[in-house]
Amino acid sequence: MAVDTQKLIIGVDVGGTNTDAVLLNPAKSGSEAVISSYKATTGADVTTGIEEAIRVLLKDANVQPSQVASLMIGTTHLINAVVERDASRLSKVAVLRLTSQGYLKYTPPFIDFPTDLKNIMNGYQGTLSGGVQIDGTLIAPVNEEEVLREAEAIKERGLRSVAVLGVYSPMDKKFAQEEHVRRVLQKALGEEVDIVCSKEIAGVGVLARENATILNASIMRFAKRTIRGFKRAMRGLQLTCPLYLTSSSGQLLSADEAARFPIQIFSSGPTNSIRGAAFLSSKRDSNESRFVVDIGGTTSDVGVLLPNGFPRLAGSVAEIGGVKVNFALPQVESIGLGGGSMIHVSKDNNSNTTKITIGPESVGQALRQKALCFGGDVLTSTDIMVAAGKAEMSGTDVKVPTVDEATIAAARLKMKRMLEDHIDRMKTSPEPCQILLVGGGAFLCPSELEGVASIEVPAFANVANAVGAAVAEIGAASEAVVDMVDREKALEDVKANVIDQAVARGAREGYVRIIEEEVAGLPYMEGKFKVAVKVAGPVDYERFLDGTPSGSEAIDAALGKDEDDEVYIEKKQWEVTDAVDSKPVIDVDHVNYRPDIDSERIWNVSETDAYYLSIGCYILGCAGGGTPYGPYLQARQMLREGGKIRIVDVDDLPDDMLAVPVAAMGSPVLAIERLGGSMILDAVKDLQEHMKTSFAAVLTAEIGGANGLSPMMLSSSRALNNFTLDADLMGRAFPAFQMSSLYIGANGDINHLLPAVISSGEGTTMTISKAKDSNAVDQLLRSAVMTMGFGAGIAARPAGKKELKEYGCLRSVSLAWRLGRAVCQARARGAITTVHDDLIREFGGPQAARKVFEGKITGIEQRLYGGRSQGTLVIEKLKDHEKENEEVGSGSSGALSDEEGPEKLWIPFVNENLVVEATYPSGEKRTLATVPDLIMVLDLLTGEAVGVPEYRYGLKVFVMVAAAHPLWTSTEHALAIAGPRAFGYDIDFKPCGTYTGVKSVIDEFGPARKE
Repeated sequence: MAVDTQKLIIGVDVGGTNTDAVLLNPAKSGSEAVISSYKATTGADVTTGIEEAIRVLLKDANVQPSQVASLMIGTTHLINAVVERDASRLSKVAVLRLTSQGYLKYTPPFIDFPTDLKNIMNGYQGTLSGGVQIDGTLIAPVNEEEVLREAEAIKERGLRSVAVLGVYSPMDKKFAQEEHVRRVLQKALGEEVDIVCSKEIAGVGVLARENATILNASIMRFAKRTIRGFKRAMRGLQLTCPLYLTSSSGQLLSADEAARFPIQIFSSGPTNSIRGAAFLSSKRDSNESRFVVDIGGTTSDVGVLLPNGFPRLAGSVAEIGGVKVNFALPQVESIGLGGGSMIHVSKDNNSNTTKITIGPESVGQALRQKALCFGGDVLTSTDIMVAAGKAEMSGTDVKVPTVDEATIAAARLKMKRMLEDHIDRMKTSPEPCQILLVGGGAFLCPSELEGVASIEVPAFANVANAVGAAVAEIGAASEAVVDMVDREKALEDVKANVIDQAVARGAREGYVRIIEEEVAGLPYMEGKFKVAVKVAGPVDYERFLDGTPSGSEAIDAALGKDEDDEVYIEKKQWEVTDAVDSKPVIDVDHVNYRPDIDSERIWNVSETDAYYLSIGCYILGCAGGGTPYGPYLQARQMLREGGKIRIVDVDDLPDDMLAVPVAAMGSPVLAIERLGGSMILDAVKDLQEHMKTSFAAVLTAEIGGANGLSPMMLSSSRALNNFTLDADLMGRAFPAFQMSSLYIGANGDINHLLPAVISSGEGTTMTISKAKDSNAVDQLLRSAVMTMGFGAGIAARPAGKKELKEYGCLRSVSLAWRLGRAVCQARARGAITTVHDDLIREFGGPQAARKVFEGKITGIEQRLYGGRSQGTLVIEKLKDHEKENEEVGSGSSGALSDEEGPEKLWIPFVNENLVVEATYPSGEKRTLATVPDLIMVLDLLTGEAVGVPEYRYGLKVFVMVAAAHPLWTSTEHALAIAGPRAFGYDIDFKPCGTYTGVKSVIDEFGPARKE
């Protein structure tokens, strides 16, 4: 049934400076749907601008409030508070962690926050007993006396926002520890204190989940004030329709949902601008991606509009205001450049030059009171453009400000470069891009930008955000973990349930469509599947026009009566600091960076080195080994506190040296949740005691994944205070103890790798001195690891210099460093699209490595191989409308072209990727690569590795293969240990290339070796 033209909808965007509103006829499309639009100044109390804008809309269109079917509001208000570091809108947060056994000890809360944001939000940090294992079993129970003591500490500090985080809390179905703590705290602190449980905010990934929870808790009080302001505006306008807020996904949230989970609307402004630009563009059917640049009063946001009309999603890692979080967001970069941005001018008398700093502070909604062109005393970006004759402001009180020509020129050049740099950071190739320019501050953008082919300003561009809000839909999502035999029925049940949820939330019955569906095996949980469904549908205006539900009543029920219900006048308070930012690498010239190799040929690891190694180790993990990000943060923290990590070449150590191989064992998911602890250190200490000796160096058993970095912390000046060797025993990551290069030379005797000590880090250790065969050791270790909470540390028999030179994978640390540096250099050049060429070069050239596929993850299947179940990643070729440039899928450096390349890939994995199976358009199937060669899946947007825990539907990736170290491929014995048949595949190994060796970082950047 077509929607009657009298059934209209209002979309509103509440920005930091302006409030935009549009009245739309939902029966039409494009600019023809816009009946009227208006731009008002955002009032200091939020309400004023909304009331003014909507009142003008209704008056101009001669529409009664009763004819409005729905009010959709999007706002950048919340994200602006984070970007601007506005302490008046961000509350200090008490962070309470439920963790025992030393987990998270070296990764304190706020560890990867920008320093200025940490200064605003860090109110208190406390630790409580608690936490669960990956399977939901107990690490330690909650101690209510501890909770009450922490409540007193919070009360003494006058804090009213609390974030509660438990190790593996998303898996905590039985004990509900976070909820238990919240109940005790709420009773002790009172209902006026906001307490947020991390499991309600995000999934597994302890630091990113904690970050998101802190942001949510910090903004809650301001979010509630903001929504109460929306409620007041509706009452003043006599609107009884429902109120929705748009989320970062472009879907709608109820007022209650938005008040409890404001972080979900943080990126709604940029999302709405992208969708609004798509709706308004004259090239709605364009088959090319375009960049959307939305310049408001406070920020400039850049996103990418895909040919399907939706935003490009962020990769496996997303950021909000410089803080890493672990839920899907549109890939949008925000900077503090808008019409209200403050401009600071300083003169260098020596060089007679003008230095300009723009933002991130903004006069925001006070533009017409504070800007020079309106009679104020603050120089803003708008003043510069008015003085330059590039912007016209409405009103009789406008005057051209007096600004000297040097300042105008310097400021305009600064704005131009800020936008160019901003756009470059979003590019995946250096090719010129097309721009859709929207927003009330669009006049700040010059007519030409470096690296930009064309700029389109669509009709109603200045209210694109409001249009995007108006065309948002109602969605719902649901997932369940089910047994293998029940998965088909479970999928249908979840579909029916989630559709009912969407209808109950206001979607039109019969018009709800499934937008995402996934049935995926769960790694490391035999026989279990995750079933997930997302849906969306148009708002049921008919139901709301009948008076059910009443928007005002619904909001009152959600928010209740509050003592702050009167008009709230905002007074911004910016945090300014000269402290070092907490971003991974600050002001590093990746092209010319040189590591610190001293006169003794000792590599003294820096923060930059650690960052490169974290990226490279994950690439070498072949999707396994767990993310090194947590160990990297621990290393960075230790380095900043004055600790040292030293790496040496095997050739530079005495002949009688002993290096102990170490690793963490278990599920790679542990590396993103159970950080820290003493399990590897305890294992080494027990091994030293058992063997009555000490070790000169530490050797990582596997360079791939978190194990590539963890041993460096062990060898640091804060632990064993010895050296890390530039070598490992795998050249990648493998899932089994016997898959060690030392075992290749052992003539099948597993005792050559023993003794080995395994430790839980919780006081339990086990020493294996002798075994009948490798299977016995493997089974014993796996059983012990499961008993120890699916993760433990291991230290094995130390190796001498002679043995390592013969059977070690030498200079693998150098290779990890080079791979990480290559990714950083590609990003610095804005050339991530061709990062595979850089990685191929570091692996040794096209004879050693190649790119085999580019596509989108479409699922994770569970298959049987060799009698056991394994996960299988499914990647499909990108459809034309999903490609972001014509080169996607084209061949270079060994990559296959669209015509000859496969259509679909299957990559079975255990902890690591094992095989690449491809299907071609002709129907032919081929095996492109197998273990022990390296099979790597990398994020198409960042160039970084995607591990098993990050595999998710819709992620765009490319697949590379590289030749394994020749120790693994030169003999049948070695292939029997780690070739395809070792994993249950009856496939003959065929090398994907020829290993060419690795150039030592110490040899390249350090002095020559003394003979």
